[in-house]
Amino acid sequence: MAAAKPNKNFETKVSVTSLGTPDKDGFLTKQGGSIKTWKRRWFVLKNDTLYYFKTQKDTEQKGEIKLEKTSSCNPEPGLRTGKKKNRFYFSVGTSTRTFLMFSDSEETMKQWVDRISKAIDLLNGRSGDGGGSSASSSAGDSGRRGSEGAKDEGGSGGAPKEDPIQNSPPKKTDEPAFTKPADTAGNSVRPKINRAKNVIPFLQDEDSKVLEFWQIWSESIPPKEDLQSGMAIEYHVSTSANMQKLTWRTAGPQNIFIQKMVDFFWNVGAPESEIDRLNDVGALINPIKIGSWIDMSAKGGMDGGWYFPVDIPLKMAIEAADPGDPAKKVTEWAEKHTVDKSFSVGRDMGAAPPRQTEIRVKLPGNDFSHQLMVGLDAFACFGFPPLPENALAILQEGTEAGMCMSVITSSDGFVRLGLLSPKPSPETVRKLCSIAGANEEDLSEFQRALGSDGPSYAEYQFLKEGFGYGVYKEGFDIVFHFHVGCESCDD
Repeated sequence: MAAAKPNKNFETKVSVTSLGTPDKDGFLTKQGGSIKTWKRRWFVLKNDTLYYFKTQKDTEQKGEIKLEKTSSCNPEPGLRTGKKKNRFYFSVGTSTRTFLMFSDSEETMKQWVDRISKAIDLLNGRSGDGGGSSASSSAGDSGRRGSEGAKDEGGSGGAPKEDPIQNSPPKKTDEPAFTKPADTAGNSVRPKINRAKNVIPFLQDEDSKVLEFWQIWSESIPPKEDLQSGMAIEYHVSTSANMQKLTWRTAGPQNIFIQKMVDFFWNVGAPESEIDRLNDVGALINPIKIGSWIDMSAKGGMDGGWYFPVDIPLKMAIEAADPGDPAKKVTEWAEKHTVDKSFSVGRDMGAAPPRQTEIRVKLPGNDFSHQLMVGLDAFACFGFPPLPENALAILQEGTEAGMCMSVITSSDGFVRLGLLSPKPSPETVRKLCSIAGANEEDLSEFQRALGSDGPSYAEYQFLKEGFGYGVYKEGFDIVFHFHVGCESCDD
């Protein structure tokens, strides 16, 4: 997963001021090259070059598009679907890449298309009356979108090259990912997720912001048709025992997930710095699989982020976290117990700090008792209260090895810690619902909607005070994790 780094090797470094009176200037939002991030930039058209800057006062361009005789500039009305109806797209094609961008009004878009088209006409010795399309037949070929080429903040220029994080863009679809006709069979995974959503009371209000958030996330999941042989998309969901908080997770091959995933983060207002952080951590780890997750609660809580469900050295996973005392203590605890690998690392993409990083590890040892001892030591080492006695008594009844641990850190301290006990029996689930004050039948209805025979893990979890933000339960809680299933192109 190659990092997209700004290219500074321009033939001429120019500032906004040095360009003098522009042929046209203004803000547009442009799609990146290596990683398909949408970024707002200040564009300046001067003669045969379209320069773009981060601000109107920049002393050096972030990128530039050199127009050619064979270049094209065309409106792209077909991209205005779903949540994008207030965006007015157009493309600028060169021999090596087609650049996509949008303005916030149709009139502004038409002005840009007109002025750029006139600049191309001048290169061809035509006076140019504008009108929206000056091109050779191949320069604007949409099949070139996403390839590297002209000098750009996302690429180094020259011959096109393959980007490990983004190959060809996914197929466009106007249908939400969970309502595609191909997935209507009762045993398919997406209808199971839909049925589970439909039994959650706080997700039944059509005007709910939480429901809208869920729908935007669901539409960001690539369609099954994008999968190639041997690929799969996996789905997980977890719920607190009282059904007041849920987490939805999906992951699959990075080359089909990344564009839709980054578009999702952009649509829900994730900061540009965190999208860049995703790129940087991806460059370090280069995961085969990537995924997104969303949290939600009955009190209106909403959060989301990315995760890499891959085995990596723990030290590498800790690189995703903000430096500070929590990261240091996790390292010390891991060295004490010879925990050297992580099987999942992820980070939230919320609009406001502090940023939170989740690391999941398998607890060492071949027997349940040793794994439990190591996990309980993490509670002490990380400054969490001990588990309640009634919960600990139920946890100690377990005999099956395979315990895991989830820890969330931030620059403001530890956020959450949980021990995940595998394959809880129906009796254990009943006991845990009882100590959590939850209605077991509500959980059973949810489980039936998923078509599941039981949780894959029961998590004994503690959220530190101050990190619930008034919408998530702080302190001790029980969370049940379900593996919903996988889908492949062969299903």
